[in-house]
Amino acid sequence: MQIQRHALPDVSSGSSRELRSFHFGTPGQGRKVYIQSSLHADEIPGMLVNHYLRDMLAQYEEAGDIASEIVLVPVANPIGLAQNIQGTPFGRFDLATGINFNRGYRHLTPFLLPLLEDKLGADGNENVKLIRQQALAVLLAWQPDTATDLQKKILQTLAVDADIVLDLHCDNQAVMHLYTGTPLAQDCLPLAAYLGARAVLVSVLSGDDPFDESCSRHWWELAQHFGAATPVPNACMAITVELRGETEVSHELAQADALAIIHFLSQAGYLRGRAPALPQVLCQPTPLEGVEPLLASRSGILVFTKAVGDYIEAGEKVADIVDPVSSQVTPVLATLSGILFARVAIRYATHGMRIAKIAGAVAYRSGNLLSL
Repeated sequence: MQIQRHALPDVSSGSSRELRSFHFGTPGQGRKVYIQSSLHADEIPGMLVNHYLRDMLAQYEEAGDIASEIVLVPVANPIGLAQNIQGTPFGRFDLATGINFNRGYRHLTPFLLPLLEDKLGADGNENVKLIRQQALAVLLAWQPDTATDLQKKILQTLAVDADIVLDLHCDNQAVMHLYTGTPLAQDCLPLAAYLGARAVLVSVLSGDDPFDESCSRHWWELAQHFGAATPVPNACMAITVELRGETEVSHELAQADALAIIHFLSQAGYLRGRAPALPQVLCQPTPLEGVEPLLASRSGILVFTKAVGDYIEAGEKVADIVDPVSSQVTPVLATLSGILFARVAIRYATHGMRIAKIAGAVAYRSGNLLSL
């Protein structure tokens, strides 16, 4: 294992900070996996999964059984990890700008198109090599103005030439679920099976340039632009993995999730050795445009009547909102059927607050599809 240190600007005079990446296997073999955790720095389960992945990969490396390069970044957001407001971690948004740490990565397609015109040919593998070279050059030429943008540049540069990118997150209270691009929907099902995911949410464009799309989106956009005569494979399967809820931090869960990722990498040929047979897939991909965000129609005490993982029928009650002054009880009803895959952890709702999410099968939304 090799450790690389990536310097970030000093937070103030006399201080220093850095981002560290852990590299297993041999670079330049043509196959690469990138796994990071806690880009939202107050989402901790992924850090513990990465802890166990590091131990497992060290054993594979010692045995000579890594058939690729694998890069782990256990703390993808040291800036956010240091943000604390009166004892409460605040790792989702950059305090300096108010911007979500998982938004605003470099959309590479507009930069790549003029660099690739008349350069690509009929060999898809050679096209992949050239596109990765140019994508890396675009990122290296990026001159960030802020420490947070420099952190984004470092992360995207580490991941841009990977075949598989796993971005480990979690929700407030949730079942295991995945986000990925629509063109990658079927390819990600082995990972969904090993992890036991209850929802796989897919979209061609979710909005605001999150990290996973910054690694994969340009592949299908370039393929569409250049057409069938100039093959551009989907050379990066980037997936956001939501590791249940934010308090579900245990050795048992983290070890099981790390082992599931190891099985997935073995099944895909990035690690040597036979992977266990694929478990049954517990869900099929559904459109991110089909997710119903349930909103609180008034303020009050939030009492859920359904648990995460429950299948909800259209018209069924998911929660009550109890006004502590008037004693009025207002039900929150689903308007579509699907899995209740996530809900908030707090139990007092303000008017208009998003309190839960249901994975419906039919697309009906447009615009920016991700929560803030």
